[in-house]
Amino acid sequence: MSQSKRTARPLDHLVLPVADLARTRQRLAALGFTVADEARHPFGTANACVFFSDNTYLEPLAVASREECEAAALEGNAFVARDQAFRFRQGAEGLSAVVLGTPDAAEDHIRFRSRGISGGEMLEFSRPMRLPDGREGLGSFRLSFAADLRSPDFFLFACQRLRALPVDSSSLHRHGNGVLGIAEVVLSEQNPTDFQYLLQEAVDEREVSAHSFGMDIQAGSAKISVLTPAGVQAFFGRSIEGAERGLRGRAVVFHVSDLEATRALFAQNDIEFAEMGGRLIVPEAPGQGVIFAFGG
Repeated sequence: MSQSKRTARPLDHLVLPVADLARTRQRLAALGFTVADEARHPFGTANACVFFSDNTYLEPLAVASREECEAAALEGNAFVARDQAFRFRQGAEGLSAVVLGTPDAAEDHIRFRSRGISGGEMLEFSRPMRLPDGREGLGSFRLSFAADLRSPDFFLFACQRLRALPVDSSSLHRHGNGVLGIAEVVLSEQNPTDFQYLLQEAVDEREVSAHSFGMDIQAGSAKISVLTPAGVQAFFGRSIEGAERGLRGRAVVFHVSDLEATRALFAQNDIEFAEMGGRLIVPEAPGQGVIFAFGG
């Protein structure tokens, strides 16, 4: 494998563990998102995704069959095992994984192993998807995992879309809140640069922007930020003092087409929010395990 040239991996999607997909669907709909139909994985989990026109998406993830999940974890399924570990340590809701797009997950797996950041064996699977018009399609994926033992509540993986989900852009990409895509995913850690190597190697991007509140790394059109507790407080008004060491998912920042329209929708739906730095900051709520910020 040639290591002479790096090609930064773009953000593909975010994994958001949830306790109940029905409650999450209700919450996301109140926030103005269009949510796809529920879909089952062949290893006991289920999702109800939110797709964006920038080719990223949110993956709210629930346990559909505890027995199937436990069996898959015992067989070495890193995706399920890490989801179970997150729920055991942090509860049923949050942000557990950043997923990067790749043209070759097998090559990424080799690279992760050679750099000492492999998070488990590769995983390949397919899942069905029902579109709003009733048509059904099939998506197939190959995943390779990256992780750091010092950070048990967060991981990354590269996702190769072997057969892309048949997302109907005219309906599933259109959101009442005007969201166009993901601008930034925010993690926290007391000393962000302790995890600089993990992120650089997972994204395959050496360039990192350091600042007084942490560091940022670009992943396609989105930014991955790691902030200190002071940074999370400054940008999102959320106190996390006393949090354990290790990376933790804290917030998702969205690009929106019209912030005034988003504000009006939140007022209409009685959504609690604050305004900071030109953004609408929506705190965590049942069905929404991390901060959502609108106006990236």
